[in-house]
Amino acid sequence: MSTVCHIAGLAVSVPENTLSNFDLEKIMDTSDEWIVTRTGIRSRHVLKDDENISQYAVAAAEKALADAQVSASQITHLLVATCSPETLSPSVACIVAEKLGLSKFSGLQHISENNPSLVCFDFNAACSGFIYGLELSRAFLALNPDAVILLVTAESLSRRMNYRDRTTSVLFGDGAGAVVIRGSGRHLFKILDVSVGADGDYKDLIRIGGGTDKKVQVGDTIAEDFFLTMQGREVFKHAVRGMAQESLKLLAKNSLTVADVDLFIAHQANLRIIEAVGERLNISPDKVFTNLEKYGNTSASSIVLAMAEAREQGLLKQGQKTLLTAFGAGLTWGSALLC
Repeated sequence: MSTVCHIAGLAVSVPENTLSNFDLEKIMDTSDEWIVTRTGIRSRHVLKDDENISQYAVAAAEKALADAQVSASQITHLLVATCSPETLSPSVACIVAEKLGLSKFSGLQHISENNPSLVCFDFNAACSGFIYGLELSRAFLALNPDAVILLVTAESLSRRMNYRDRTTSVLFGDGAGAVVIRGSGRHLFKILDVSVGADGDYKDLIRIGGGTDKKVQVGDTIAEDFFLTMQGREVFKHAVRGMAQESLKLLAKNSLTVADVDLFIAHQANLRIIEAVGERLNISPDKVFTNLEKYGNTSASSIVLAMAEAREQGLLKQGQKTLLTAFGAGLTWGSALLC
């Protein structure tokens, strides 16, 4: 695709409230050593009872807009990647739009040729959401090169954890990220290319219930399938293979090799998975960035959280080749190249 796409602004926001491995020791049969050895995670940020993820999505969005030197009134598309929305309807995207004050720009009485309505929706590609969002953004920019896209990730998976299940509940945390994507103007990174895929044959490996597949009535108890379940060993196998293969395919498509990659940021799901993907790609460990020990698996937000921290540390730089890759429920997967 010849359309030029840039990330013009980048920011994140996470709850101040944290849940450490030592906190988990008090409520389930686990230990800090057990969790760290198997996952690399030491703590995660989780919402307080009176909080919702949209407030952090808004905070990330406002900071990303400031970073891009773009006003909210310039946004043409507001996309939110989430598999844990605070409501099924309205979308998190519409909630964020209202809190950003975008309604005054998109009300029917204000629509005109020079002031079009706002494209605003959620989409669910689970942990691959950010990569899918980059591809969606490229498509919108191909149709409208003047578009200004606010891509937000907003995940509150702590609300879907069964804390009696130590195999899954120790993994996940909450957080939000945001990037501003446009075709021209000030920019941080160029989006060179994106490649995504999916295979519904493996849909049962990671599941979150609570939809309309079962009839419920007021007063019914919550069933265990309301919470996230995962077949860990199978997920590990498919995640390593999927991210490695998609990354190699994307590099080859762009006449590049792993040796050309300056920084590698994978979905922050599990340290063992990241290390296995790195080994399969034969990429130098000093090029692999991780920060999941502080955040756990934040699903669609994990890569944005890692990018923001890598940028703060001077590791993510304009002009260098950065390879992103993710894998999630669905099954979904994807990779992206930045420079």
